[in-house]
Amino acid sequence: MSDGWHRPLRLHELARGPVSLALAPDDGERAAVAKRLGLSSLPALKAQLTVKPWLDGAEIAGRFDAIVGYVCGVTLEPFEQAVSGEIHARAVPAGSPNAPTEAGSGEMELDLEADDPPDVLSGDAIDVTEYVIEHLSLEIDPFPRKPGATFDYASDAKEESPFAVLKKLKDPKP
Repeated sequence: MSDGWHRPLRLHELARGPVSLALAPDDGERAAVAKRLGLSSLPALKAQLTVKPWLDGAEIAGRFDAIVGYVCGVTLEPFEQAVSGEIHARAVPAGSPNAPTEAGSGEMELDLEADDPPDVLSGDAIDVTEYVIEHLSLEIDPFPRKPGATFDYASDAKEESPFAVLKKLKDPKP
């Protein structure tokens, strides 16, 4: 079993143009991703990405399809569910003039309609699998419920009014 799933792509590999990638981790890599994301299993994961030059960095776009193994929060039974999503991200090398600047003080303006700022790479390579794992983690249901599972709870204790409880405290029985 490997320690994870990695597919680095060096920025200089984009000099000739866009690079298309079909990614599919093996059994050990899927198990490592499932453990990392707190899933009971990850029976399938495939991603189709295109990485193209963007300014002095790269733009990653594509989609992923997965089958995720959950444990039902109601019945505690395992079940599987299909999950898919789109990937769109940008990255620039450290020291790039296009890297987002850290605002030390003052107000920060947010434009909810604007694209996210690019990620800053620590080296000259992009681990494209990290973008797949990140976007997969955003699609995972934090409170999975098996289809058809219902939560029916009926308390056995008779509910007393707060005043009845206070009366018992005032007039204790001998």
